Amino acid sequence: MLSLILARQARDARGSQRVRYLILSALSLGGTGIWLMHFMAMVGFDVPDSPVRYDLPITALSFAIAVVIVAVGLFTAIFTRPGTLKVVTGGVITGIGVAAMHYTGMLSMQVGGKISFDLKYVAASVGVAVVAATVALWFAAVLRGTTAMVGAALIMAVAVCSMHYTGMLAIRVRLTDPGARVEGLETFELLAPIAIIACVMIMGLAYATVSSTPSMEEAPAGAHHRRVVADRT
Repeated sequence: MLSLILARQARDARGSQRVRYLILSALSLGGTGIWLMHFMAMVGFDVPDSPVRYDLPITALSFAIAVVIVAVGLFTAIFTRPGTLKVVTGGVITGIGVAAMHYTGMLSMQVGGKISFDLKYVAASVGVAVVAATVALWFAAVLRGTTAMVGAALIMAVAVCSMHYTGMLAIRVRLTDPGARVEGLETFELLAPIAIIACVMIMGLAYATVSSTPSMEEAPAGAHHRRVVADRT
């Protein structure tokens, strides 16, 4: 919800202020809304007869992919005047970013065997991510009002969860050496620092959202009138 509020503020802002809101929205959506949900869901993933470990650099790369590609999608859809083609293009980019984050995160898993993917489930998960991300961006870029924001947030939440669990159906694990030592970090070794980082990010984003929203008294003279005129057109 926070990321979509920031995206809506970006739509109404100008110049560098719009860039700032879009970057904050990408951090919120890609970093906490998408990547953190993915990692928290992975806490429950288990492979019988083999430990599950995570490669730290690849895990960090999955975070970067989520933020950067979601930022590209948001800038495409909202940075200039929104249009159907721009929103669809931004939705496709954002959906691909969600899928890329997910499968990069899967590649960071280390088990006592080989991991492969069923391509039909991979294709289905990408399709779910793209369609839902496009609809959510359309809500955020075109529609106004609290109802539209709540609807967009619900759609994006369903998109991320549906994509994640559809993607998990694609995983195939073939154990080759169940008793072998598996290198990498355990889930709970990453959980505490990631939870702390997530809390700091969410509080920082919330503070940035509140502190950078001008009040009626602080707004430049005539700004409110210009916005009303723009809305009417």
